[in-house]
Amino acid sequence: MKKIIALCFLMLQLGYGNNIEWSKTGHRTIGEVAQQHLSGKAKKALKKMLDGQSLALVSNYADEIKADRSFSKFGPWHYVNYPADKKYTEVQPSVEGDLVIGIEKCIAIVKDKNSSAADKVFYLKMMIHLIGDLHQPMHVGQLEDKGGNDIQLQWFGRGTNLHRLWDSNMIDDYGMSYSELANNLPTLNKSEIKNIQKGNIYEWVEESQDVANELYLSVEEGEKLGYAYGYKYWATVEHQLQKGGLRLAKVLNDLFS
Repeated sequence: MKKIIALCFLMLQLGYGNNIEWSKTGHRTIGEVAQQHLSGKAKKALKKMLDGQSLALVSNYADEIKADRSFSKFGPWHYVNYPADKKYTEVQPSVEGDLVIGIEKCIAIVKDKNSSAADKVFYLKMMIHLIGDLHQPMHVGQLEDKGGNDIQLQWFGRGTNLHRLWDSNMIDDYGMSYSELANNLPTLNKSEIKNIQKGNIYEWVEESQDVANELYLSVEEGEKLGYAYGYKYWATVEHQLQKGGLRLAKVLNDLFS
């Protein structure tokens, strides 16, 4: 059994499977940005619930538990795939759940006074991760190509796909730590931050789908990509990370206000 779990974990580390997430660095960056924008009440509540661990530290929890098959039911929560010309509210939700359903479920359990302390912590950690996934555009991609996983590409001579390119290749090859990334994102004023934080999960998922639709047009199957693509789209990576962090902070501040 231990060998099976170890093999599953190794496969995740190597990038196998259809549902790869923002790289660890990407999720930690979103957690760090959120940490910097928490209210006093939210900081106090989270410090108690997470035993002093930072949002960056727990941001990859939902990926780490994939090595345990007993958590496999949460796999569909990491993404939502639907037609490019539809809105989320116009399609039938997956019976297995999806990214939007997962986030709403997490928020509901954390808010519920009747939830156990253990459940509150578990679903809080899940939510922190899932809001990050919501802002990786290819997690709101199309069903027929598994959110870009079936679109094969070359990245600096290495085989990849459109999903993995945006999950990890561009971020990891940029070479910054999560704290360096978080602290070197564009400077925003209060009005700009407030504008990013407005709206709700349904509006945010449509926004990510719009970005995904653009990214589908940005490549051709088998294309060799490198510096030019990274230069053109790095600002989009930064913007998605920043939005993810600011919106995570907003959700947490509202939960613990």
